[in-house]
Amino acid sequence: MVTPAPTTQNVTVRLDRRTLRKAKILAAKRNTSISGLLTAQIAALVGEDDAYEQAQRRALALLDHGFHLGGHIEATRDDWHER
Repeated sequence: MVTPAPTTQNVTVRLDRRTLRKAKILAAKRNTSISGLLTAQIAALVGEDDAYEQAQRRALALLDHGFHLGGHIEATRDDWHER
């Protein structure tokens, strides 16, 4: 029988003592754990990066498509380059 892969994985993080103490206080204020704080922050960063990449793809697609800004060019190339 094949055991399914876990959906989460543990990660080790090294923090200086002062930061760790403040992180514990912050986590307690938010009724969560340090792990919960880190999970939420990393998820937010990944989500922001994904949103940025999607917006970039949409913007590049718009640029590839081009924009019609109205108007009509009546002069020909030869008219502009007449010598």
